Amino acid sequence: MRLKWGRPDVARYAARQGVPAAPGFGLGVTFLGVTTLLVADGTSAVLTDGFFSRPGLARVALGRIAPAPHRIDAALRRALGDAGVTGLDAVIPVHSHFDHAMDCAVVAARTGALLLGGSSTAHIGRGGGLPPERITVVESGDSVTCGAFTLTFIASAHCPPDRYPGTIGAPVVPPARASAYRCGEAWSLLVTHTSGRTALLQGSAGYVPGSLAGRRADVAYLGVGQLGVQPESYLEAYWEHTVRAVGARRVVLTHWDDFFRGLDQPLRALPYAGDDLDATVRVLDRLAGADGVALHLPTLWRRENPWADLPC
Repeated sequence: MRLKWGRPDVARYAARQGVPAAPGFGLGVTFLGVTTLLVADGTSAVLTDGFFSRPGLARVALGRIAPAPHRIDAALRRALGDAGVTGLDAVIPVHSHFDHAMDCAVVAARTGALLLGGSSTAHIGRGGGLPPERITVVESGDSVTCGAFTLTFIASAHCPPDRYPGTIGAPVVPPARASAYRCGEAWSLLVTHTSGRTALLQGSAGYVPGSLAGRRADVAYLGVGQLGVQPESYLEAYWEHTVRAVGARRVVLTHWDDFFRGLDQPLRALPYAGDDLDATVRVLDRLAGADGVALHLPTLWRRENPWADLPC
């Protein structure tokens, strides 16, 4: 049991929120909490997760949870409008826990998107009323072209401990217990834009040794949830099998925010009881410095260009 109280002060990392802004409606990435990332170029747009409902801790722990349409609509209206797009080409949950996939069927329905993921994610889509033609089940190694983006799915793993392990075997009809949203298939998602720019979107702080060997990405959006309570050797291995494996020159950290708090409030870090952002940044900063890699935290709602200043 962890005896450290409180939570890290995100304000101390303000200087790390220095990812260059994306001007106009050019290629950019918008961080929308947890590992929800909108990647858009003014014409095409793909979205990981799409988790906007963010129910409170008490409801998650003791009750049943369901998508909150008013929160989803507000978030989509703001994020898509800022990106200059009216819909999405694809919604891609990085795995099927509620804090990633609970809203995916509603988001896909609202935006005309295709829902992409494993069989567990497909069951969430079906339970949410999404028609079969809007759901595509992928396997590791598959590549799917969505507008100007090519999405390549590589099997990954959830960071230990996985509180809801296993797969989802039947449609999940909300409201449902948080435990109904089992992890399912976890992905390392490689995104390639027609401009040649590439990114690794690593939703969970888990990895499969060697799975990304031979793959390349200019930047890595690195999920760090629960990473701060792992031994230092785990963080080193995680960096080795993600950032170093793809040769990323810029890393942006995600999944550090308290997802029981709505996006209408300032983000705060997960409490020390479940994670330690300070420990994570300390170790990753050392690894990034040794490799000459820029290490950042993203800014909520801000369209950013993580490829700026990087060699083409």
